[in-house]
Amino acid sequence: MKVILTQDVKGSGKKGQLVEVSDGYAKNFLLKKGLAKEATAQALNELKNKEASTQYHAEMERKAAQEAAAKVSGKTVKLTAKAGQKGRLFGSVTAKEIAEALASQYQVTVDKRKIVLDTDIKNFGTFGVEIKFLAGVTAKISVMVTEE
Repeated sequence: MKVILTQDVKGSGKKGQLVEVSDGYAKNFLLKKGLAKEATAQALNELKNKEASTQYHAEMERKAAQEAAAKVSGKTVKLTAKAGQKGRLFGSVTAKEIAEALASQYQVTVDKRKIVLDTDIKNFGTFGVEIKFLAGVTAKISVMVTEE
């Protein structure tokens, strides 16, 4: 019997998957406990539409990420910080500050966890930073830290 799983079932498959199981297993366990629903024409059509919708949304998200990456790629973000002794900063420039500067200077919102800093920025100058929007969609920017 073909069923569509509504939850992950160990040994059978993942949620949303169409699987072929024995009639007794389907009727006595999967359907009875609500772990699956019978694969009728309507249910198969709903599954197909849901997969198409998921694919469409993923494609739109990828397109938006590529546009944002193209918008900031190669740009320079300017930040100011307080000076400490010997030209060093008080503290350091964080990914959060870089994300806020990107939002204010280029109107691109980036999650601070997507910004990859090789080392902590504790001096004045220009540093290379990589932003990972999605898997395979990255942009390299420069961060220029100047004295306040």
